[in-house]
Amino acid sequence: MTTQQKIKQTAGHSVLGEFAPKFAELNDNVLFGETVWNDSTLNLHDRSMVTISILLGKGLIDTSFKSHLEMGKKHGITRQEIAALLTQAAFYAGWPNAWAGFRMAKEVWADNETATEKERFQQEMIFPIGEPNTAYAKYFSGNSYLSRISDSQISFSNVTFEPGCRNNWHIHHATKGGGQMLLGVAGRGWYKEEGKPAIEILPGSVIHIPANTKHWHGAAKDSWFAHLAFEIPGENNNTEWLAPVTDEEYLNTK
Repeated sequence: MTTQQKIKQTAGHSVLGEFAPKFAELNDNVLFGETVWNDSTLNLHDRSMVTISILLGKGLIDTSFKSHLEMGKKHGITRQEIAALLTQAAFYAGWPNAWAGFRMAKEVWADNETATEKERFQQEMIFPIGEPNTAYAKYFSGNSYLSRISDSQISFSNVTFEPGCRNNWHIHHATKGGGQMLLGVAGRGWYKEEGKPAIEILPGSVIHIPANTKHWHGAAKDSWFAHLAFEIPGENNNTEWLAPVTDEEYLNTK
């Protein structure tokens, strides 16, 4: 499980440190400290969604509301998600509150109007998309990106696929141990072993790929997709790249 980023808040001390030091302490160290915002039960994305909904419902559409919108955007709330949240909340929080919330949200997400699909997808996950996967491009149909996350203990990378992108059929050979493990990070994708039904990969999905097994993996045709790829230690490890996955093979994946 990924450890979420800790929030360090200083607004209370900056604005009210001299006038109301106790309030500043409660705001920065309790509300945004270890006991509330940094509790790991809810991730920061979901905690921001809940907080924005509550503030909207109470009609508190002020600078604090805008600050929470900005914080929510930082924690991965997309323009589509905030629009859906405000639309849903309008029926419970009141139409005027929703209109006021939309006016602020449009300001906060204004830059997303021209953001690329790649930039929007990056906001959905904590791992970087990385650079174009040029070293392995000949083994992929479509564009992919690679970001090396760790080279020590267990080597693993974040691999991102544009919609419809998939790698060739391939085999992770090993005489002992070996193989690969995939962990879904964002978007939707597929894993397919030869002779077996395809398996859908969603955020949090774990795929164990035995050594010496012919397979491929990649994005769904209508979704960006990213997974962590863990290289399992073994003896005489090597990857054999085979033929591309044909359009017919790929489109027959449900």
